[in-house]
Amino acid sequence: MADNKGVIISTSEASLNNFKITKGDRLILRGLKFHGYHGVHLKEKETGQTFSVDVDAWLDLRAAGKSDDLNDTVSYTAIYRIAREVLTGPSHDLLESVAEEISSKIMIEYHRITAVRVKIAKPDVVVGGPIDYLGIEIFRSRDKDVPI
Repeated sequence: MADNKGVIISTSEASLNNFKITKGDRLILRGLKFHGYHGVHLKEKETGQTFSVDVDAWLDLRAAGKSDDLNDTVSYTAIYRIAREVLTGPSHDLLESVAEEISSKIMIEYHRITAVRVKIAKPDVVVGGPIDYLGIEIFRSRDKDVPI
């Protein structure tokens, strides 16, 4: 689907939350695994569990592609460190809060990044039946969610 400015957006993005990615370049981090103590139940806070995290960070990668210089992009390891710091840090009750902290720190620290997607999965949740995981996913954009 194209909007009236020629920006390609998916039907689900257009209909669910009007979130538009104006540039397709992004850093992709998949399957980051951390042990943390997040959740509303006492056992989750005492024993903890492994969380799986995916992060997408949208930014223009043309300069880095031409220069082959790390200074023209954002390092994957910098984003990894932010996710690790939040997931292994102080306990949150809700994954929504964990994801919000990750996305906020990324957007505040790296002004080149125009949007972030954070997905957090809890694979070891007891819900009375078999699951791969339960989790959340958020999208944040600089023009809508973070003051410049």
